[in-house]
Amino acid sequence: MVSGKRAVSLTGKQDYGNPRTYDPDFKGPVVNRSCTDVVCCMIFLVFIMGYILVGLVAWAHGDARRVTYPTDSQGHFCGQKGTPNENKTILFYFNLLRCTSPSVMINLQCPTTQICVSKCPEKFLTYVEMQILYKKNSSYWEYYRQFCKATAKPAKSLPELLMDDDCPTALFPSKPFFQRCFPDFTSTNGTLTVGNKVQFEDGSGRVRNVLELKEAVNAINKILDARDITLKVFEDYATTWYWIIIGLTIAMVLSWTFLILLRFIAGCLFWLFMFGVLHVIGYGILYCYQQYNKLQRNPKSSLSLYDIGIQTDINMYFQLKETWFTLMITLCILEVTIILLLVFLRKQIRLAIVLLKEGSKAIAYLPSTLVYPVLTFILLSICFAYWIVTAVSLATSGVPVYKVSAPEGQCTHENETCDPMIFNTTDVPKTCPGALCNFAFYGGKSLYHQYITTLHLYNLFLFLWLVNFVLALAQCTLAGAFASYYWAMKKPDDIPRLPLFTAFGQAVRYHTGSLAFGSLILALIQTFKVILEYLDRRLKKAENVVSKFIKCCLICCFWCLEKLIKFLNKNAYIMIAIYGKNFCRSARDAFNLLMRNILKVAVTDEVTHFVLILGKILISALIGILAFLLFTEKMPVNFGGPTSLNYYWVPLLTVILGSYLVAHGCFSVYATCVETIFLCFCEDLERNDGSAEKPYFITPSLHEILVKKQPVPQKQKE
Repeated sequence: MVSGKRAVSLTGKQDYGNPRTYDPDFKGPVVNRSCTDVVCCMIFLVFIMGYILVGLVAWAHGDARRVTYPTDSQGHFCGQKGTPNENKTILFYFNLLRCTSPSVMINLQCPTTQICVSKCPEKFLTYVEMQILYKKNSSYWEYYRQFCKATAKPAKSLPELLMDDDCPTALFPSKPFFQRCFPDFTSTNGTLTVGNKVQFEDGSGRVRNVLELKEAVNAINKILDARDITLKVFEDYATTWYWIIIGLTIAMVLSWTFLILLRFIAGCLFWLFMFGVLHVIGYGILYCYQQYNKLQRNPKSSLSLYDIGIQTDINMYFQLKETWFTLMITLCILEVTIILLLVFLRKQIRLAIVLLKEGSKAIAYLPSTLVYPVLTFILLSICFAYWIVTAVSLATSGVPVYKVSAPEGQCTHENETCDPMIFNTTDVPKTCPGALCNFAFYGGKSLYHQYITTLHLYNLFLFLWLVNFVLALAQCTLAGAFASYYWAMKKPDDIPRLPLFTAFGQAVRYHTGSLAFGSLILALIQTFKVILEYLDRRLKKAENVVSKFIKCCLICCFWCLEKLIKFLNKNAYIMIAIYGKNFCRSARDAFNLLMRNILKVAVTDEVTHFVLILGKILISALIGILAFLLFTEKMPVNFGGPTSLNYYWVPLLTVILGSYLVAHGCFSVYATCVETIFLCFCEDLERNDGSAEKPYFITPSLHEILVKKQPVPQKQKE
């Protein structure tokens, strides 16, 4: 009977390389190493130096205030200290009805004059009405001039006013929203009104409907949502940052507690994970059903999609029956999926629990591995912060650029560059009556400004490369430490001193190029995915059936490719940590080793991840429930939680996602430990036979479970 230790096909040909042979000198991770993938290391360092240079140039040219403050038609900030607009923090549109022009979404600007004001209009008043009332009382002009340019005079006729564009032709009740004056919409008996009026004069002799104002506001909101909602989000973060940190700290303590308990009560803890997750999801289903039922029985308290279109307050989406119904269905699908997985994987889960117990022993001997995710989190935070600051600086680089904008969008000079100081002396106002020279964006004609888009792409690519490199460094370092544990015959006596520090030093000193090589492949795939998604959004309206099909195929292919590369990289890093070979050879050896033990791979890898995912979901769900009760003020008043949040779901989702990432960082230590032990176990079986001369390094209990007698083909027996 032939031993099953060699990967031999029925024809006798070895399909996946030669199995490892016994080596009496092999005692774990190789000590004598040399630098690997030096060329990729040099390229990586050159790209990092270029990234630093790009960041410095972007910071020198950019101005973050351009994101914070609204900008008038002259490119001046509203509310900026040390300027004439210091006390004028709100942006006012002369003729908001022009914002329905098709050019709004093309140029990302409303084709009307915009100035900075200290407050919004509070009543209906046209310019012609003001002139009539001004003769009786000069206070009407004093009120109206707040919303005019500094050079405006009350004696101009309406045609002169329209030609010089000094004042708006009409004012209507407004309120500040995202630092901009928007109509003060109210609903009276189901009818949308502004200042209790459905129709009003626009100051030029036309009667307009309030629905036209609504359409104009929605056109502006499509431009302002992303930036201005961010400002509200920052306010919520400023109010709740203390509680968010507390929530993340609790998540870390819970994660460490679960990891410690896994060593002693892994089986009981798994059932706790399972029932805890099922109960938490069940609670979410019940709560969503209650909210849906409440809105179903009380239609007055619910909104319609029509109402949501009026303004951008995202909290109103939680007053939609459709929102709670969608959440309920999503949670039901998740609940059923978990139950089915538990039923079909019950035998494999027992094996995963045994592996987790073995991993617990390794972590108990190497407690410093539980702290390593903190270093990874710090490095990732630095990468993310640098990327954000560089992206904002690039987006706000340059000088004000002005473009011609026409109210009807039919001017031959539309979107041409112009100079507001001499615009009225040019032929453009005569050729296109009503055309304006308004601020468009920040840019320039220098070489730097011509390559802003390329620098944005470079910033994104280097960010993804660095993030993947940090994760690769973490996996290689932990793998080296756990491999030292596995290949120690007498534990803990034979475990080297400071194995985690030693593995980190070896990875940085010798294998930076190999780690950069693996992370480069992954970063390229992720960059292509981002570009594909960007093009999909920009060209969504121009899509046909064929392009949609091709897009879906590409997205699916890139997703599968990314998962495959992540799996191969992860095992390649383990082989690098053990043998110190270059990336390609390590990836090949890892792949061959896994293929020679393919029957065990799915059992140990995915099922173990499934058990750990239950723990992550439970921790994030528990912290999420506490955060929900706190941010929605459902806890006792004397608890002292935050109040008056713009979007309570923003800090809530931050806590939930942050808790999941914290749990993922802690549990990833376990995942890397199990993967390393499994890979070392496969090599152990090939190197040794369990005899006194060639003893196994694995514990007998785990060896008994992992090694199952497989039926040997008849030809191999012969």
